[in-house]
Amino acid sequence: MTTDVRNVAILGSTGSIGRSTLEVIAQSEGRLRASGLTAHRSLSELEQQACEAEPRWVVATDSEQAAAYPWSQLPAKTKLLTGSEGIETLVSDPEIDVVVAAIVGSAGLRGTWAALEAGKTVALANKESLVMAGALVMDLAQQRGATILPVDSEHSAVFQLLHQSGRAGLKRIILTASGGPFRDYTSAQLQDVSVADALNHPTWDMGPKITVDSATMMNKALEIIEARWLFDLPVENIDVVIHRQSIVHSLVEFDDGSSIAQLSPPDMKLPIQYALSYPDRWDSSSEKMDFSQPFQLDFEPPDPARFPALELGREVAQQGGTTGAVLNAANEAAVAEFLAGRLEFKNIVPACRAVLDHHEFDARPTLEQLEKIDVWARKETTRWNSV
Repeated sequence: MTTDVRNVAILGSTGSIGRSTLEVIAQSEGRLRASGLTAHRSLSELEQQACEAEPRWVVATDSEQAAAYPWSQLPAKTKLLTGSEGIETLVSDPEIDVVVAAIVGSAGLRGTWAALEAGKTVALANKESLVMAGALVMDLAQQRGATILPVDSEHSAVFQLLHQSGRAGLKRIILTASGGPFRDYTSAQLQDVSVADALNHPTWDMGPKITVDSATMMNKALEIIEARWLFDLPVENIDVVIHRQSIVHSLVEFDDGSSIAQLSPPDMKLPIQYALSYPDRWDSSSEKMDFSQPFQLDFEPPDPARFPALELGREVAQQGGTTGAVLNAANEAAVAEFLAGRLEFKNIVPACRAVLDHHEFDARPTLEQLEKIDVWARKETTRWNSV
């Protein structure tokens, strides 16, 4: 095992993945160092994190908020950077070994892009980077000699399984889904659910946007798209199964009928640590499987009538081009409308479908075109909701 200290930049350190990453670093016995932290508007928490981790840099991406904040507690050894230029400076510095891309939503794409352009190892928790620009992102990583290591528990599981078994004879990968808070609801019951209902996840403690995505199973739709690019697989070789216990994080199936699974208690610190320690495995304080006690593992196919987001994900994974950026932007806008009480839960996926069906498809967009269509799709979703 290597004994070199790995310097880590965390893009989005005040989010749930960012906080868990800081815990992993704190428990790494000096093998990891938090050298750069970024946040958009949670500047008080960012400053507190800097006091504890004493990084070389902090980046406040909202320049106006950064200028108004006093920064009276910022450690003397920590340099403040602002704006998107600050992220580019941070991720391109030769001192940084690993960039954890944990900014939620499309806002994380530029940070991921800058890190890959600098040839870094990127621990990717921002699935939207591949959903929006999968072909461009994977091409850039190859051109720059960068490495992408998945942090999503499902994609980390597939990555671990393929790393151990190889791809020879690979038939398909199977992503597991908890099913969210509405996995036992009928179609009729789904017609009238509240924000509080949608945020009551049975297994994971996540931010509100991701929790709502779990309720619609749009998170799994986006993960199908992410897996298509990350593992270079056609969509027909990617399946989803509902697994209530969230212990099996994904499976791979081979031509001979063998299926291999990765199991662990639901704790995001494990896939985060694996991405930061790769190719080594380190001891961790995460909960371990207890095979001395009886337990059961349940699996069931998702109902496409209750969770139509999955079909959207398959279509987008198949078509590529501008579809991923449109679906992602429409979903972010629709979820925001739902959380604000302006859109019913039952209309989140139909809004995404309508916007996707009415956009001008381009099979080979540039990054700039994707960013423009992202803006268009958000406005169109809000307009659709107001009609």
